Amino acid sequence: MKLGSCALALAIGAALLPVTAHADDPNDPTMRSAAARARDSAIIRRMNQQQLAYVRQRDARIMRNYRQAQGDRDSYADARGEYAQRMAEWRRAVAACNAGRWEYCTD
Repeated sequence: MKLGSCALALAIGAALLPVTAHADDPNDPTMRSAAARARDSAIIRRMNQQQLAYVRQRDARIMRNYRQAQGDRDSYADARGEYAQRMAEWRRAVAACNAGRWEYCTD
């Protein structure tokens, strides 16, 4: 039982240890020829260009959404200002009606 638990703990520990990446291994036998390095460079360049295109599209979409939200916020502020003005006019009319100026009293 003790040996099994120890073996299990060792297996889990080995599985969780980080593995060294061999992305830029200078001793990689598949990258010894100039053609292989050029092909690898072209693949990396293509991947970088695709990622750049994705980031530009994402940023453009985020900016469109941001500008739309800003426009909505501005239109809300305008509507809120108009509402405040109408409420002030209504309050003045109520005060005038309560003061006996019957032309301000409407149903």
